[in-house]
Amino acid sequence: MPHLSREKLDLVNRTKKIVGQLEGVERALGQDEPCSDVLQRLAAARGAINSLMGELMEDHIRNHMPRKTKSAEEAADDLIEIVRTYLK
Repeated sequence: MPHLSREKLDLVNRTKKIVGQLEGVERALGQDEPCSDVLQRLAAARGAINSLMGELMEDHIRNHMPRKTKSAEEAADDLIEIVRTYLK
């Protein structure tokens, strides 16, 4: 988890926004909004979730993976790049 309270607050706020986006999807479905509108809302929520996941994974890799050599830092950077690419 993030090691600074400000970072934690940011992540909690981002999570609340995602919950709000998903509630918007639920409302849209209940009001029979067009499929394209619902899909657009879902895509926005998915993007926000992926971004949040990327942030948490980066924090975990940088702060919790063991580093005994300089090459470990390079390996972490490579892993972060791969994960971010996967989450797009």
